[in-house]
Amino acid sequence: MANLKTQVVETDLLIVGGGMAACGAAVEAAYWAKQHGLKVTLVDKAAVDRSGAVAMGLSAINQYVGIKDGKNTVEDYVKYVRSDLMGITREDLVYNIARHVDSTVHLFEKWGLPIWKDAEGNYVHEGRWQLMINGESYKVVVAEAAKNALGAENIYERVFIVGPIMQGGVCVGAVGFSVREERFYVFKAKAVLVAMGGAVHVFKPRSSGEGFGRAWYPPWNSGSSAYFTLKAGAEMTCQEVRFIPVRFKDAYGPVGAWFLLFKSRATNGMGGDYMQERKDELEKWVPYGKVKPVPANLRNWLMMLDVMDGKGPIYMRTEEAITKIASESGDEKAAKKKLKELEAEAWEDFLDMTISQAILWAGTDTAPEEKPSEIAAAEPYFIGSHSGASGAWVSGPKDIAPNEYFWGYPNMSTVEGIFCAGDASGASSHKFSSGSHAEGRIAAKAAIDYIVDHPAAPNYDQAQIDALKAEILRPLDVYSQFSKTSSDPEINPNYIRPKMFMFRLQKIMDEYAGGVSSQFKTSKALLEKGLDLLQYLKVDSEKLAASDLHELMRSWENVHRMWQAEAHVRAILFREETRWPGYYFRSDKPAMNEKDWKVFVNMKWLPKENKWEVFTRPIISIVS
Repeated sequence: MANLKTQVVETDLLIVGGGMAACGAAVEAAYWAKQHGLKVTLVDKAAVDRSGAVAMGLSAINQYVGIKDGKNTVEDYVKYVRSDLMGITREDLVYNIARHVDSTVHLFEKWGLPIWKDAEGNYVHEGRWQLMINGESYKVVVAEAAKNALGAENIYERVFIVGPIMQGGVCVGAVGFSVREERFYVFKAKAVLVAMGGAVHVFKPRSSGEGFGRAWYPPWNSGSSAYFTLKAGAEMTCQEVRFIPVRFKDAYGPVGAWFLLFKSRATNGMGGDYMQERKDELEKWVPYGKVKPVPANLRNWLMMLDVMDGKGPIYMRTEEAITKIASESGDEKAAKKKLKELEAEAWEDFLDMTISQAILWAGTDTAPEEKPSEIAAAEPYFIGSHSGASGAWVSGPKDIAPNEYFWGYPNMSTVEGIFCAGDASGASSHKFSSGSHAEGRIAAKAAIDYIVDHPAAPNYDQAQIDALKAEILRPLDVYSQFSKTSSDPEINPNYIRPKMFMFRLQKIMDEYAGGVSSQFKTSKALLEKGLDLLQYLKVDSEKLAASDLHELMRSWENVHRMWQAEAHVRAILFREETRWPGYYFRSDKPAMNEKDWKVFVNMKWLPKENKWEVFTRPIISIVS
């Protein structure tokens, strides 16, 4: 077996991840742990300063309710989220985050994040719920607070967590390895807070060749949260709800500022406004087709219909928007000044968070005030914090959650000892960066309460830990044993390399589960064939080979993606309707069925039986 030294770390609360939810958890957990003499440890596969979905920066905080302003209420936000997800929402979870998120945003500002202000000192809104920020260093600001709260001695960076340690159905830690030095880690804990993000590159991306690896959602997010909770036997929810964002084509620059701040519109290649020309299509998706704003997936769907009819490309009419705003400024001199301001804001929007889009503009001689830019639907992502909903089924707060949704501690999964936040928790969409941070705080406080109530040190089975180490390091052993048996180590009948494994997974999901090449359409027959091919892939995952620690990480990232993929296929196959056209379309079940399918599709992987269980849970509304 590969000879990696084992390092054991004992703690009370283990936070796994380094993104916004994990940083929120670190700040809150450190505060409450100090009062009880408890130890909190954070482990991240990257470096906390630039880890997670906000790593590159952000130009807006996308969840700010503004309760004190008196314009919005928590109930308003719950209704918005419920409508945008076509009725499939855990209202208690959304409510709990919404009532705490403003305080998190105020913390960001206190820590040094520049939030735009108008002449009267009020926040500048991008839309009803969004605030404009100078956010290139957004994550650095938030990470600094987390690191100061925990202390450097309690943070382990560049350590990839593979899976949970279970004893008697309770999670008592996690195992993984360093991606920089030959060391295997065993983290022993009384509770684990999972915040390792969602998943990208489960489906074949639009980007290929020199652009391979480009994505809207960070490419290092590989489904580790879903794998961790699934392998522990936790109940999962909304695994069928993938997210497909419409973004500026090829560099994936977000479109929110253009639609909300600049009031731009998008048109097809003939100049037609698909939101107007196809508005009758919304009648098929009532009641959600009638709400304002139109749900994101339905906006996608109207655009996709134009594309499928050969009316592409689709353009964001940046030149129209900028010219219109500038012309409303008064005389010619004022208009020219405003034009310059808007031009600067347009470039800053991307320089704050998607530098590649600014580079693409420069490389194609695109001045946004002079000509439009192409937009397109991206490949599918699994992201419970944005407009998707996939994640673990977690307990709501005692004061507002229905009895069916509460089992002891907020944000604890159905497996004792596992708490979830950010992309790891399901059915609580539209929390974005600020809401994920707030949810991390909520989950961390609950986790400390759990540890105080369960102070006994867990027992550990060393044989189990040894077996986990052997399984995790197996790709190194496979490569060492067989790499010299062929003239080219990339081609060998005894193993498969991580990149080739990923290509196979992406091909299966793209062609059978409704990816880019199939215009996001699938069916029962396609899904069943895809599921069959995934079983062959699962068998071959035991033959993954890694030549070094980096490839060992790549091997396990792809195993994590494979589990997320199978959960998705099983859930989308189980839900016999099309509820989210624009995210996926089941051609054999082309309509929404409110009577039978306005329910949560939940699932478990049963470790002892080595099988899946898929079932429904009721939707219980708390906001009328």
